[in-house]
Amino acid sequence: MFRVLTLLLAFSFAGAFSPVGAAPLRITIDEGQIEPMPIAVPDFIPETQGAGELAAQISRVIVGDLEGSALFREIPREAYISQVTSFSSPIQYSDWRAINTQALVTGAVGVSGNQLTVKFRLFDVVTGQPQGEGLQFVGTTDSWRRMAHKVADAVYSRITGEGGYFDSRVVYVAETGPKNDRRKRLAVMDYDGANVQYLTGDSSLVLAPRFSPTGDRVLYTSYETGFPRIYLLDVASVGRKILENQEGSMSFAPRFSPDGNTVVYSLSRGGNTDIYTLNLSSGSVVRLTNTPAIETAPSYSPDGSTIVFESDRSGSPQLYVMPANGGEARRISKGSGRYGTPVWSPRGDLIAFTKQNKGRFHIGVMRTDGSEERLLTTSNLDEGPTWSPNGRVIMFTRETSGASGTSSLYSVDTTGRNLKRITTQGAASDPAWSPLLK
Repeated sequence: MFRVLTLLLAFSFAGAFSPVGAAPLRITIDEGQIEPMPIAVPDFIPETQGAGELAAQISRVIVGDLEGSALFREIPREAYISQVTSFSSPIQYSDWRAINTQALVTGAVGVSGNQLTVKFRLFDVVTGQPQGEGLQFVGTTDSWRRMAHKVADAVYSRITGEGGYFDSRVVYVAETGPKNDRRKRLAVMDYDGANVQYLTGDSSLVLAPRFSPTGDRVLYTSYETGFPRIYLLDVASVGRKILENQEGSMSFAPRFSPDGNTVVYSLSRGGNTDIYTLNLSSGSVVRLTNTPAIETAPSYSPDGSTIVFESDRSGSPQLYVMPANGGEARRISKGSGRYGTPVWSPRGDLIAFTKQNKGRFHIGVMRTDGSEERLLTTSNLDEGPTWSPNGRVIMFTRETSGASGTSSLYSVDTTGRNLKRITTQGAASDPAWSPLLK
């Protein structure tokens, strides 16, 4: 029996794979060394004419997602003893055990006009048991990559017990031209660099794009008027409007509240930079800080009760938290060096940040009270972390030094493992991860 889910509806994986007569497959993500789980993903079976190429492509994307997490290792196809020729065929578990497979994913693909149907099952090869009921996704042939990501998310979620993050997008600043004349425009892509769409031209400098909680809008800063101003852009229509345009001021570093109704941002006027909020419905503006210091890079906690931000009120940039409606701020950064660009994890347990110390830059994480600080990366210039939807992976900008230096996107998991470059069309910076797509 299959649960049928369309790409137009949100769904939860909770309970989708209840174990049948055996303990489920499990990878626990912690600080220790994780040995990747051997997994086999044979090409999905084409069940209709013309589905063969899509079936093979979907299988490859699923493998790319799972292996890219560094939690799984694909069994080479040349090692297969059994060949999956039908989605309904019984599994020859002994053949898969013989090549050290622990998890097996089988699937099938059907095409009818522009409608695409993808179904799959997950099997625990060690215990010889299917891992719950199968799932079926229905969408269009143009959305085949999304459907592959959804399958990978389901497998990842079942085996790790964590939410997935593959079916998501990243908005970023696409860069072209030499370092002394860099042109920048907004772009959005799948989390793995595919399906790039440009949202703005490169005639004006753009910075710091940020997704809304529903993933349909983007805040960003543009110098189109000659001064930094905050714009709100609709991703589907690419329609946009300016949000803040006070005479003699500069606004920047915007970010949505968790409910999407409020924007928190920095506004500089008369040489003083403080943090403000703007209610998108009423247009009312509230000033949250009022000090001679530079206060910027605000980010809400997932429950909307608290804001973390960067301030140099102590003499150098450090991290502070305060109530979401303003009030007394408390410093949480405790180490040596300069801290900036804090962003709260969607899980609520950690704050990611950029740190500069002794000539090196780092991406790090700390508990929300500033304890248990850990540096995950180090380079000549790492900055601007953004969280995956499940709070397990951080993407950031790394810039190489020198006259020909360029910016690239990298990701690393919260244990400091699996540092890798994200493939983009040219130089890229300022990434912001979307929530899981609906």
